[in-house]
Amino acid sequence: MRSFVMLLISLCMLCWAPWAHAQAQRVNRCTNAQGETVFTDRSCDALGATARMPARASSVGNTGIYRAGCARRLSELTGQIRDAVSLQDVNRLSSIYLWGNVSDATANQIIGRLESVVQRPLIDIAPVYPDAPVAPAPLPVDPNATLAEAVEATAPPVGRPRPIGLRLEQTLGSTATPARTVFGLRRQYGCFWITL
Repeated sequence: MRSFVMLLISLCMLCWAPWAHAQAQRVNRCTNAQGETVFTDRSCDALGATARMPARASSVGNTGIYRAGCARRLSELTGQIRDAVSLQDVNRLSSIYLWGNVSDATANQIIGRLESVVQRPLIDIAPVYPDAPVAPAPLPVDPNATLAEAVEATAPPVGRPRPIGLRLEQTLGSTATPARTVFGLRRQYGCFWITL
């Protein structure tokens, strides 16, 4: 019986040792005095840095927990793009990309382009509209026309067209050199998605 207890204790010690070792090798994310992110197995205080947790971006309609989700409004989509770029998170940006019918080789190229986008500081996001045809000049109203005919003849063109893309204005790294990326917009499954 005593040998069984000793065997049981030995097995418990063997199981506990790797867990304790893994706990000792925890990686901390810190911010140093220059504002740079540092990953270390030591405490942040030992490096003269402060502990840093990744910033949580609040998204419209969410409760603070990040969910790669369906942007039902264009404002939600632009908010998700801003969040992804501000956090330099290519996974967030790729979660709102419409991946249907994309080959593996093309997907790798797209991920590379999205990675470049999230690494550049964001200045602005602007809608891109289709080239509007020039509206003809209104015809003069016939003095003998009915009220309905006169209103129809002088009615302004129907509203502004819907945007077909989003233009991201950025800069290249620490320089002021402008960089521009245009994402196409698609509406599918009741949601807005970006394409390249």
